[in-house]
Order: sequence, then structure tokens, then C-alpha cells
Amino acid sequence: MITEHEGPGALVILANFVSPLAVNLGEESVLRQWAEQAPRKLWLTRPGDVLVSPVPLSLPFRRYVFHRLGIPEDAVTVVTVPDTPHLPMAQALAAHGMLRPLRALAGERPAARLLPTALDEASVALAADLRIPVVPYETNAPDPGTLRVVAEMNTKSGFRAVARALGLRVPDGRACTGAELGEVTGASLGAHGRVVVKPDRSAGGHGLVFVGPGDQPGQSPPPPDSRWVVEEHVDHRWAVSGQGHATATRVEVSYDGEMRVCAGSFAGYRSPLEAPPERARAELADWTRALGAHLAAEGYRGPYSLDLVCTRDGTLYALERIVRRTATNTVHAMVRRLTGPGPRTPRWSTGTVTAASPLSFDEAVRHLTEAGLDFQPGDAEGVLFFTDRPADGRRWRYAALAPSHSRLTEVEARLSAVLGHGPR
Repeated sequence: MITEHEGPGALVILANFVSPLAVNLGEESVLRQWAEQAPRKLWLTRPGDVLVSPVPLSLPFRRYVFHRLGIPEDAVTVVTVPDTPHLPMAQALAAHGMLRPLRALAGERPAARLLPTALDEASVALAADLRIPVVPYETNAPDPGTLRVVAEMNTKSGFRAVARALGLRVPDGRACTGAELGEVTGASLGAHGRVVVKPDRSAGGHGLVFVGPGDQPGQSPPPPDSRWVVEEHVDHRWAVSGQGHATATRVEVSYDGEMRVCAGSFAGYRSPLEAPPERARAELADWTRALGAHLAAEGYRGPYSLDLVCTRDGTLYALERIVRRTATNTVHAMVRRLTGPGPRTPRWSTGTVTAASPLSFDEAVRHLTEAGLDFQPGDAEGVLFFTDRPADGRRWRYAALAPSHSRLTEVEARLSAVLGHGPR
């Protein structure tokens, strides 16, 4: 299994959730919402590392993570970058005069390396300014051609073109401009009865609209030059993903799982994949490796995700490729780190559980402890809060671990009972 800490030196972990790879930088509200998850990157740290976060990390959360990782509380440096609308996070550092102090921190750490969440142009430029390489590149950083491929593969239309070239099955559909969107949607409805309208560059289900016969547009007409993809809606039983990792010498399927989806948006994960037929799981692995090989040939190094839907008869349809660290990469690394090496990785899941009333971080953990659910290294099962206290004190993101899928379901049910409302 490839890990971020392979190789010498400390990491400068850049939680650049504000990146043009995932969504237009004008989408301030969704970017701010995503940035609230940045504290989870603390689970990747080791003594000497630096975490650059767009939001502050509370002292209770730091203590919670470091206690479970066995790290002294002062062994990791956390740098907070103020919210800066319309700027990639890596550029925001310079805008706030934080580049020189960060360069000093990197310079104090022999063989330091930059680990960005999203491999965008701004993060690569930051690594050059800090005079450190980008993980997992052996030397220096990716070239401009690779960055263009990464940017294109993080669009729906770019992925569809590559998927077809590689022989992957995709839903019928086409890319179009905002000026063409109404006509294309109407034609697709006539052919398929139900369609999905997607912004060409989006992530996590943001901006997706499901349209059926007689549905009226729910928003103002888009700008004429905006980019969209309209696809047939595939009636499916499971939403699944394969998570891969590419290096200069190999491509591997790191793990797979079933995605929890609410109104088209990502709402959680359950791994490893169990329910779909075996032939679908085998095809998922083959497609994940094929796409990884394509990325590797273009010079990309690092994690990526292939998201798909699977029908009841086991037929897969590929929907998109995410070429960056995904919502589950950090949790998977956390699970492996806390459970240690072994013949079987525990079953694990993520989700959001809503507390009956607002709680502080310490209060939420106390509820887990009193219920016997607070996971500690070496435990067979339990629950972890993998990110900081939510702003409302109620909607808690969790990871559950158990030795089997049936026990995992029981752990999540107990968590629901403890905090007041069920996971979604």
C-alpha cells in the first residue's frame, strides 16, 4: 500500500480545498463548506509536519487526534490561512504575507515535501516558492502538460472522452454550452425520459439537477458560455467507487466502497465493497487500473477516484474521475494507521449523524465514551470524529469501524441512538 509518508523528510500538508480543480472559484459558499473539513488532514501528520489549513483547528480536536496518534501536542505546526474569496488557497498565502514564514518552516525541516489536496497550478507554484518537491514526485514537480491533463480530467466532459477511448461504459450524453443547454436537455429527455444535468466542473454532487418529463428549470438560465454535460439517468442499485494510486512504476487499486448519496450529493462511504456482483467488482478494479495507467502515462503521480453506478444486474456505468485526494483518502489512511498491519483491513464507513442538541467537541466524545463507542488504537470496533466540531454543534462527521459489515451496521445504529438522530 502506497502512503504519503514513504520517503524521507517532513510534510507540509496543504489542505487546499479552495482550488479551481473542483469547482469555479466564484462558488464561495460551497468552497467555504468544503473547507470546514480541512481539520481532518491532521490525521495524516507525524512529528515535524506542518499543516496549512483554511480554517482554525480547535484545541479539543487537536488533543483528540494527537492522543490517538501518540504524538505530542506541540510536535506538529498548524498554519491557518484567512478566507480569501476567488483565490486558490496556495495563492492566498502570498496575499496574506505568509509565504516567507512558511518558507522558513520548510527550510527548518530537511527533505521537506509538499502534500497538496489538489494538484493545481497554484500548489505547484507554491512548492517552487518553498523550494521543496511535491509528493509523490521523486524530484521537483509535474510539468505544465501534466497539470493541464489533471485539470481536464476533473471535468465531466474530459473524463467522458478518455473513458470512451479506453472502452469504459458511460451513460449516453453530450457536453454543451449554457446557450445550448435547454435544447440538449429537451432532446435527451425525449430519448431517455429522465436525465442528469451537470456543471462540467463540479465535485461531490454540487450543482447536479435531475430532470424528468414536465419538470421546470429550477434556476435562472446559465451564462451562454458556461459548460455542461447532460446524461441519461441510469436506474441503478448501487453508487460505487474505486480508489487508485499512480506512481512512476505502478498503479494500484488502494480500496473500493459504496457511496452514500443524498439527492445526487456525496453523503458518506462504506468500505470495502461487498454488495454488487463479483463480476462488477472485478470490472471496477480493471477500469480503475486502466484509468490509472492513462494518468501515469500523462505524468500524474498520486491518488485518484473512479465513481460509478451499478445496476441490479451488475452492469457498471462510469460517471466521473476525481484526480486529487478525495473525501475518503484521509479516513482510509487514518483507519490503516490506527488499526495497524494485519491480514484484513477493518470494515469502515463514514457519514453524518445529527445530535439532538448542540454539543461541544468534548461533550460529543463523552457521549461516545459513556456508550462504549469511543474508538482507541487497538480496539476492534468503535467510532471516531474525523474532523472538528461542526459550526452548528449538531451535524457530526464520523467514521465507524468494525470487524464485519453486519457489526458495522450495528455500531452505526448505536451511534444514532447515542446522539439522537440517525446517520445519513
